[in-house]
Amino acid sequence: MASILKSLRLAADPNRLRLLLLLEREELSVAELQEILGKGQSQVSTSLALLKASGLVDDRRTGKNAFYRLKAPAQLMELLRDAAREVPETEQDSQALRLVLRKRQDSMRRYFDELAGKFGRQYVPGRSWKGIAEALLKLMPPMVIADLGAGEGTISQLMAQRAKRVIAIDNSEKMVEFGSELARKHNIANLEYRLGDIEDVPIRGGTVDLAFLSQALHHASHPERAIAEARRILKPGGRIAVLDLNRHHFEEAREMYADLWLGFTELEIEGYLKNAGFKNVETAVVHRETEAPFFETMLAVGEK
Repeated sequence: MASILKSLRLAADPNRLRLLLLLEREELSVAELQEILGKGQSQVSTSLALLKASGLVDDRRTGKNAFYRLKAPAQLMELLRDAAREVPETEQDSQALRLVLRKRQDSMRRYFDELAGKFGRQYVPGRSWKGIAEALLKLMPPMVIADLGAGEGTISQLMAQRAKRVIAIDNSEKMVEFGSELARKHNIANLEYRLGDIEDVPIRGGTVDLAFLSQALHHASHPERAIAEARRILKPGGRIAVLDLNRHHFEEAREMYADLWLGFTELEIEGYLKNAGFKNVETAVVHRETEAPFFETMLAVGEK
């Protein structure tokens, strides 16, 4: 009876309850638990030590890392799942856990990042980023694409090589004039520029296969409206792709680049997409700059 009472006393602490519920779903390291819970290493380690001493969790060593796993009895966990309704953070924990597990699966991307750092340092005839980009564009199926917040339209012009049609939207008259002139100059007949705002897109609903926002969302006054507009213009089964900055603290960006938002977290972007009604949402950090202020680029995709 004493061990049951001790277990209940330990689990009554909201943070230890959150730990147990997370470990019920997956083995996790201290670093992963820190990331999910938003707590310091000392606090997480102390809680884990108490739970381990009481026999509610155990750890498994893999090289230098230790992964913690649940040992608590099923009856206790049933009670804790009911009690979790009184701890609002548990819902966010579930979302953060999905991101952490997704990052585990991202080891191939990290390996690629290392290779990418070496790419171009040594000359190899015929090997270039431009060549790779051109090859991938040729493999893209013909689609109707909306480039939202297109600027002068560099990406729009690249996608137009293969797309059925590209509609480039920007709220700057000069950008639209400049991009339109370039399209005429290079005889890109399937590329159209329109003056408009990404929060009120001048495109008829349900007519686009891909809505693409590249470094545009952090300029939106209401990012959630921009995402909702992107969904409105998509055909059923259409996709959204958002490239934007991961959350940073470079305040000078507000003045230097007219940024309204200092990037977004993966959870924020995922929330925008899911709240707008997108499904099969995935996010990942796809690039990390090696010079200060070390901006990171995040990719988010989803389906209507």
